[in-house]
This record gives sequence, structure tokens and C-alpha cells, in this order.
Amino acid sequence: MDQAPGSPDQHQAAQGLPNCYRHPGRETGITCTRCERPICPECMVSASVGFQCPQCVRGGSGTGHSATAGRPRTIAGSPIAAGDPRLVTKILLGINVAVFIAVLADPVLVDRLDLVGLARSRQLGQVVGVADGEWYRLVTSMFLHQQIWHIAFNMLGLWWLGGPLEAALGRVRYLALYMLSGLAGSALAYLLAPPNEGALGASGAIFGLLGATIVLMRRMNYDLRPVLALLALNLLFTFTWGGISWQAHIGGLVAGAVIAFGLVHAPPRHRSLVQFGTCALVLLAIAFTVVLRTLSLT
Repeated sequence: MDQAPGSPDQHQAAQGLPNCYRHPGRETGITCTRCERPICPECMVSASVGFQCPQCVRGGSGTGHSATAGRPRTIAGSPIAAGDPRLVTKILLGINVAVFIAVLADPVLVDRLDLVGLARSRQLGQVVGVADGEWYRLVTSMFLHQQIWHIAFNMLGLWWLGGPLEAALGRVRYLALYMLSGLAGSALAYLLAPPNEGALGASGAIFGLLGATIVLMRRMNYDLRPVLALLALNLLFTFTWGGISWQAHIGGLVAGAVIAFGLVHAPPRHRSLVQFGTCALVLLAIAFTVVLRTLSLT
């Protein structure tokens, strides 16, 4: 929504956002509804109205409440996990790097794992592709890279975007977002790209994280201009550089935004139902797209 000149939001933006009281250096526009101290996504605990900081939640979870009622939760309603807040992000990054090393050791893996609709592989000497029953390629291609610059850019994006999202959504919801975004990118590339054209990389999932970041920042009333500029720059590269699967980028971006919207805007009383339903609908759309394309190629 547009703000009137001189409004409080514009005045705060002009002076700069405050830093989270538990994580100095992290700017935030959200404050705890009880103590009014600024809190970042990692510290936000969903409350009946607004968000509270973990310290206030612990201090207010006395008698008369169940053990789960006062348990700190993320903006998406997931319990705040103990330990490393970037655990899933690091695991995903490690899988990508491990597959990249395996490809360096055996380049034939590219022909066995990349996303191709239906084609005859010269390396393998046989017909390959998703339409030939190799549906696993929709997943394996998400972790496959050949060039060092390709994996470097994608892993930087995963690290920058994934960490804050994992803290804000919780591990399970974050993993669902990543995997479904990547699958949506694979599905759209499978549907629209030539069947003999190979595709690989985590870009679809990374674009999904970018779309989710925009939704999350809008939900928390953050300044969207920096992330929108990043999106515009990435879309410019997508449609101007050669050899880029724009289908995977757009598929991941749309899926990530839709999933994130369901995760962070679900009403508290029906949160699990709405979140599960959103993910299930996206998965159903992916399956329908894959089946439709397979029928057209066989």
C-alpha cells in the first residue's frame, strides 16, 4: 500500500531500520508485541497478535499453559529448532557440492542425471529421458552442475537466501519449499523446452527461494526494493544470456512465491491444513504437468 508523505513508515525508512536486539547487525522492521524490542525472523515467535521474542515467550509461559503452548515458534508456526539454524541449508549445499565433485570424476553422470525429455544419448548409446520412464531426472537435475561458475552462483544464492528462510519458516517447511520449487522448475522445463534439450542446476530451487523471500519480506513489512532489484537483475540474465533454462527459473519462482504465501499467511486456527494443502496443490500441479508432457511425447 502507498504511504502518505510524512507517515511513520516513511520516517523510519529514512532513518534506517533498527537492529535485532539478539542479533546486532540484522536490520528489522518487526518489534516484539510485549517488550517492543526489535526482532529478526530467527527470533520471531508467532503470537495471537503479532510476534514475540523468545525471552518474552519463555517469561510468559507459566502455569495454566501446556508445554507446547509456550514453545517458541517461527512466523510459519514451526517450533524453533535447537542447534544450527542453517542445518538444512548446509546439507543441501553439501549435496550439490558432492554431486559436482562426482561429475568431475565421471562426466558421464551428466548424461545419466540431467533433465531431458526424450532423446538418444550418444554417450550412453540408448534412448533416455523422463518420458522414457526416468522420472528421477526431475530431482537429480536439481543437484547437478558442470561449470564451477554455475555451482558457485547457485550456492551463493542458496546460502544468502536459504539461511534466513530456514530460520523464518522452520526446517521441514523450508525443505518442502526448496524441493517443490526445484521440482516445479524441472516440470515447466520438461513441458516447454525441446525434448532433446538437456537442463541441469539448482537455479529453479534458488528462484523459488527468491520468490519466497519477497513474500516473507512483504509479510513482515520490510523494504522490498533491494530484493525486487535482485529479482529484476536475475530475470534480465535469464532472458538475455544464452544457455539458460528460463522455464526452470520461472517455474521455481512462481512455485516458491505460492508456497511461501500459504506458509506465512495461513490462519493460526487452520495453519497446518492450509500449509499442507498449499504444498499438496503445488505437488499436484507438478505431477499433472509431468504426466501431460509424458503423454504428448509417447
